[in-house]
Amino acid sequence: MKHTPSSELPARPAPEDRFTGPVWMQPLTSEVMRVTFTPGARTAWHTHPHGQTLLIVSGSGRAQKRGGPVVSFQAGDIVTVEAGEEHWHGAAPDSVMSHFALQAGQTVWLDKVTDEDYAS
Repeated sequence: MKHTPSSELPARPAPEDRFTGPVWMQPLTSEVMRVTFTPGARTAWHTHPHGQTLLIVSGSGRAQKRGGPVVSFQAGDIVTVEAGEEHWHGAAPDSVMSHFALQAGQTVWLDKVTDEDYAS
């Protein structure tokens, strides 16, 4: 058994070229990260070669598959993204949202999500 104190897992600001709004990332393992979004903050469009699972820990948020409708979710929900699927995710306009992101492989970052896409 290995115990890692939370003090050894510091959160860091997410890169501004891949996110809109203040976001903090806390790597927990090589395949698990806790991400916290301020209200309205979101990722850019991106893909994962092996898909991604989001376990929503707190708050409420939004996600969208390219070309699909915006989906709303809340704490306790699970969002599953298929391998290679272009998507984004983030907080609802009026809520801080935190999720655990489970994925393998390198994320492929694309263009930023416009305010129109976020609001649709």
